[in-house]
Amino acid sequence: MTPAFSICVYCGSRPGERPEFTHVAEAVGRWIGERRGQLVYGGGRTGLMGTVAEATRQAGGRVVGIIPKALVDKEVANTLCDELHIVDTMHERKAMMGERADAFLAMAGGIGTFEELFEVWTWRQLGYHDKPVGILNSAGYYDGLLAFLANCVREGLMGDWQMGLIRSGTETAPLLEALIDEAGRHAGGDRLAEVL
Repeated sequence: MTPAFSICVYCGSRPGERPEFTHVAEAVGRWIGERRGQLVYGGGRTGLMGTVAEATRQAGGRVVGIIPKALVDKEVANTLCDELHIVDTMHERKAMMGERADAFLAMAGGIGTFEELFEVWTWRQLGYHDKPVGILNSAGYYDGLLAFLANCVREGLMGDWQMGLIRSGTETAPLLEALIDEAGRHAGGDRLAEVL
């Protein structure tokens, strides 16, 4: 199956304290799978990562996991992926995730999620790619971060145009639709337009 689109999802290797995080991970995976999409993610079976991957697979989507050797045991590498790539370094992992995706989505997560989000946003700012980047702010998880970023703009250390390179939302389907729609416009549109 050739996927209709490919989206890289960054999220926690832990489930977090709120059941909403798991419900949102399931909803994201279902949305991807039901639209014949491909999930590109960190390759683990634990936490929200494992949840979004399994929901994608169960809904008929394709799953590409990319995991460094050092995390194979810690995050329990997901052998149910359609493709599981075990790489040497985090740099290889992130580069491959970026290459394989049409768009990027950050869900609730920890320091690894933050680092990946900021890196892919920085890459877009520098012109290394022009793929859409989104933040799914479920249960207000990213309220503090978004307020901090707005403060960075007010303090003159970031511009509005940089904030315009990411989009955030609290509802799963509208945000995913917007990201895939934008990815389709950047890619010429034919393949991705059929999804929405």
